[in-house]
Amino acid sequence: MKALGMIETVSYPAAVEAADAMVKAAKVVLTKEERIGCAYVTVMVRGDVGAVEAAVKAGVEAARKIGGLVSAHVIPRPEVEELLIPEPPDQVFVCISC
Repeated sequence: MKALGMIETVSYPAAVEAADAMVKAAKVVLTKEERIGCAYVTVMVRGDVGAVEAAVKAGVEAARKIGGLVSAHVIPRPEVEELLIPEPPDQVFVCISC
């Protein structure tokens, strides 16, 4: 079963620390980093439910050490994930005549 994990921080260094801890703690894929404004940054990961829960737990602890944790959430079987986070394209086209 797939899941989406999110950690919101109040500084970019806390987001980097949380993302680093998440990908090192479990087999998850760092999907997106969203800069919201006013120094708020959300980091999102995908993977199996157990792996995402473990990764988010590790990321929360890492962000909390810096003092930048705002919130964290895990959504098992997200139905709207494709609307929020589109899959990256398989191929990248480059215009060489531009």
